[in-house]
Amino acid sequence: MVEVDGEITAVISLSADSKKLEKVIRQLVEMPETQDVYEVTGEYDLIAVVKARDISDFRSIVKDKILQIDGVANSVSSFVLYTHKKGGGKHG
Repeated sequence: MVEVDGEITAVISLSADSKKLEKVIRQLVEMPETQDVYEVTGEYDLIAVVKARDISDFRSIVKDKILQIDGVANSVSSFVLYTHKKGGGKHG
């Protein structure tokens, strides 16, 4: 996991009720923990990039915030282990 100054980064793939998709997007965008929110094609409807202090904080963000949004059907989380390229430039 990328841990900088005590933070971890996770990529969360979300399925949402299509009738509530715009509401879900608005709520994700308003969350201070979300760095990026993408509407995507494929198996999932949305991708959210989230920053958390640690695993416990991440658990709370998912359990108490994201999964409580009306219209979110399910989620799959992946932790960033290492950043090789970001914003067009190489890292590390």
